[in-house]
Amino acid sequence: MTSYDIRKTQISVETIWHERGPRLAQPLRIGTALAIIRNPFAGRYEPDLMAFQAELRELGRKLAAELVQALGGKERIEAYGKGMIVGDDGELEHAAVWHEAGGWAMREILGQPKAIVPAAKTVGGIGTRLMVPLGHIEAAYVRSHFSTAEMTVWDGPRRDEIAFGLVMATGGRPHARIGGLAASDISVHDGQR
Repeated sequence: MTSYDIRKTQISVETIWHERGPRLAQPLRIGTALAIIRNPFAGRYEPDLMAFQAELRELGRKLAAELVQALGGKERIEAYGKGMIVGDDGELEHAAVWHEAGGWAMREILGQPKAIVPAAKTVGGIGTRLMVPLGHIEAAYVRSHFSTAEMTVWDGPRRDEIAFGLVMATGGRPHARIGGLAASDISVHDGQR
């Protein structure tokens, strides 16, 4: 039994064939998995959020597994990110628990990739649109994979809710051509720099 109440989950997948350049042989797929939960700390200050963070690992596992499946399997995932939107009666720190819980879950299901999981968080109301940054799963400086994915749900988060989301993509930007470290040139030491 968990201390949080899931009102709804949502999986969405975009399929991108081109960005006004040549049509891709394989389309880029960007997926978002999110859960809207009741914020157990809405309207009050809670000094210790660590137990809540630990409980959210299971939610992270569930969302990560569903998203990997929707995108065709873990071997296809090249980029990731995470996002959080806290309803008006919460605080930004209520979102921060997802850094460990959501990031850890994605790393676990993807085989422990090395790069930091980019993130965005905010406090907002129903229909808030959050642009979640994406980065390559193995190396932070692969410019072709610097991108964003939209995280939104039409009826949330409500004042006493939190939206926790995970984002994954099957590649970098279509037609990327600004240089930098190529995904094919990643070495063992590139993950965190």
